[in-house]
Amino acid sequence: MTIVLQQLFNALALGGVYALVALGLTLVYGVMRVPNFAHGGLYMLGAYLTYASLDRLGVGYVPALIIAALGVALLAALLERLIFYPLRDAPHVHPMIAAIGVLFFLEALISHPSVFGPDFKQIAEPLPGILNLGGVTLTWQRLLIIVASLLVMWGLNFFLKRTLTGATIEAMSQNREGARMVGINTNRVGMLTFAISGALAAVAAALVAPINAVTPAMGEVMNLKVFAIIILGGMGSVPGAIVGAFLLAFTEVFGGFYISLDFADLIGFTMLVIVLAIRPQGLFQRGT
Repeated sequence: MTIVLQQLFNALALGGVYALVALGLTLVYGVMRVPNFAHGGLYMLGAYLTYASLDRLGVGYVPALIIAALGVALLAALLERLIFYPLRDAPHVHPMIAAIGVLFFLEALISHPSVFGPDFKQIAEPLPGILNLGGVTLTWQRLLIIVASLLVMWGLNFFLKRTLTGATIEAMSQNREGARMVGINTNRVGMLTFAISGALAAVAAALVAPINAVTPAMGEVMNLKVFAIIILGGMGSVPGAIVGAFLLAFTEVFGGFYISLDFADLIGFTMLVIVLAIRPQGLFQRGT
């Protein structure tokens, strides 16, 4: 039982990270209908901005997380305005190719020796040590990930459901043309959605960076997983992104533990294929 609880905590922490990144991606797709393949690059950049803020600016962990979130949010808004907005009426393949180009550009930029270089970076845990709960050992950083990710998800839900600006995002995800006709500034909503998605990715990266290596290629791996998550949950569905994230995390953690860590990713994607074979539209309908 103790071992099961141990893996449960690990899965909750991993699912929290997946959910934050997937929520940003599903918001952009729901509002803009853009499969933003650059999203993994924003996640990677969030980790490096956190590292740079800690190592080169000498600020604390929380200020570093805020700097990363704001910096990536600003970059994401600029990408929407400079790259994706001009391609809004182009065939769908054009913004997809542009997004992949942005991902590779960010990786090349970060990997350049004059910036950070190709070698991995390590961030010290801001809350070192472990917590023992009835024989279950849990690092403080993983506990921080669980608590922080749940708080961010609650805050995002409150923003979308209880504020006027959040309501405009939801309205635009339901019917972009209808939202424009009733006076919603679709350009502003598009930029805001990209900014929120970037901030969510950066927060997830900042939370997980102290327990994972920070590398230029970390965005590519996350890209594959979050796209699998939003397809599993239902393209554009916020609840689906959350459920899909935790389902993938639980499958990876428990599958890796009981079968083999070497096959954890394979087990997760196998689960995805099985679910989609049974329910091709995903677990939830878009916009639910």
